[in-house]
Amino acid sequence: MSNPGAPESTSFEPVDNTESTESFDAILAQYEQTHSRLSGEGGKQITGTVVAVSVDSVFVDIGYKTEGVLPLALFQSAGETVEVGSKLQVSVKGRNEEGYYELSRMRVEQPKDWSALEKAFADKAVIVGTVTGVVKGGLTVDVGVRAFMPGSRSGARDAAEMEKLVGQEIRCRIIKLDATEEDVVVDRRAVAEEDDRSTKERRYAEIREGDLVSGTVRSVTDYGAFVDIGGVDGLLHISDISWARVEKPSDVLTVGQQVDAKVLKVEAAGKRISLGMKQLLAHPWDAVAGKYVAGERVRGAVTRVTDFGAFVELEPGVEGMVHISEMSWVKKVRKPGDLVKPGDVVEVMILGVSVAERRMSLGLKQTLGDPWVDVAEKFAVGSQVEGPVTSFTKFGAFVQLVEGVEGMIHVSEITAEKRIERPQDVLRVGQVVKAKVLDVDREKRQIKLSMKQLVPTGLDEYIAEHHDGELVTGRLIEVSGEHGTVELGEGIRARAGLVAEAAKEEVKSGAPDLSSFSSMLAARWKNGPSAAEAKAEPVRVGQIRSFRITLLDREAKKVEVQLV
Repeated sequence: MSNPGAPESTSFEPVDNTESTESFDAILAQYEQTHSRLSGEGGKQITGTVVAVSVDSVFVDIGYKTEGVLPLALFQSAGETVEVGSKLQVSVKGRNEEGYYELSRMRVEQPKDWSALEKAFADKAVIVGTVTGVVKGGLTVDVGVRAFMPGSRSGARDAAEMEKLVGQEIRCRIIKLDATEEDVVVDRRAVAEEDDRSTKERRYAEIREGDLVSGTVRSVTDYGAFVDIGGVDGLLHISDISWARVEKPSDVLTVGQQVDAKVLKVEAAGKRISLGMKQLLAHPWDAVAGKYVAGERVRGAVTRVTDFGAFVELEPGVEGMVHISEMSWVKKVRKPGDLVKPGDVVEVMILGVSVAERRMSLGLKQTLGDPWVDVAEKFAVGSQVEGPVTSFTKFGAFVQLVEGVEGMIHVSEITAEKRIERPQDVLRVGQVVKAKVLDVDREKRQIKLSMKQLVPTGLDEYIAEHHDGELVTGRLIEVSGEHGTVELGEGIRARAGLVAEAAKEEVKSGAPDLSSFSSMLAARWKNGPSAAEAKAEPVRVGQIRSFRITLLDREAKKVEVQLV
């Protein structure tokens, strides 16, 4: 019977560690085989996928149980961005202390002995080295042995860039090798230039019109900016930066800025790539339909002035044009720049919109009011006006009546004293004159004026001093049938009826008035022959006869008389 207080006996059987030992040995052998295989592959490229990015390292899945690792500084010094999921071409160099595979982005293996160096020198092959320090005149490089790289062959532009190369893995070519003296000189610049050419050729072959790319602004000029899009530069022209007008690319872009753009054109032969940023955004004109309506008043900034008008930006990317003819009611605009300058904010009226053509016509004068609207009321026909002479033509002179309204005095209406060939013979620009309004045509924007019709003449005075029915004396200067022309005074002529009034009465009654015959005889005995009897002789040019005024027309300046 067992003693409850005594411990239970335990039987021990020997443990067989053969399986565990074999498993460990197999794993070790597999590791050594894999490590040996990977190390032996050296320069063989493997496509890996970035699985993590830490503060100083980039971890890459290369298809094995353990990830590979690359220094983050390699990407930062090259200006590259690396993200989880990025695909990289790498080579395995070995394992680090933490068990990760040390990777290289180089395509070649680092030589391990002098024979390998001699072969690389003879083949002018590209090898891998690590820059170990800065020395006088250049840098030291570990290529399996200590090598020297002249500063001029480093590819660095200054001492600061040379310092940054220390600790970096580089591709170079041996340009001098003396095994006896253990003297090795390498060249990085030539290899970098070859790589650059190769990268550019590859990129030019890869890039297609319409591709969306990301890049870094490398330089900014007056006409645009050059953007590095992965080894090649594309030109981002000033006109393709934004839909809004850009005066200077430096106003919106800076060196080192990351930008997204669209490839607009690729000229592989000329090694030129055109880029556009604005093409990634919707065109502002796509939203114009219904937004801007003819007849609407809007405000905008003058962006540029040409010989035929000015362009006004209503919103970024939407411009309209004010033609020179739509700038002013007041005067004929010779140069648009005399009225507006770039940067001026103006109020304009929309005259027309064509969304399909992306064109908008604007008017500046329409917002100022049309001075011709009420000219017929302001300057009635027959009224007297006054204003300065503004300009001349071959046929007359223009007079400003009010701002924006001019009238024209024909050369024949300047004076009645003499014939004038040119208006500037008697008038000068700026001279203030008085004139009479003869006609107003609002549609044609024309007002006809006369100066001479305001100046009193002998005829005006004659009309003012006489009245209808009055008997006057005149000299016949022209006879034509029953009518003629009579000179009533100096320069005063009238149309005359040459059938005497007494004769008219006889024709009208058919016989003389017998009842007045005795009175007529008495008058004749007392006063001599009557006027009718004196006029019995035929009319002829040069006669001085008596006439009765039958018409005095002050407006038409016309006088008519009848022979008595």
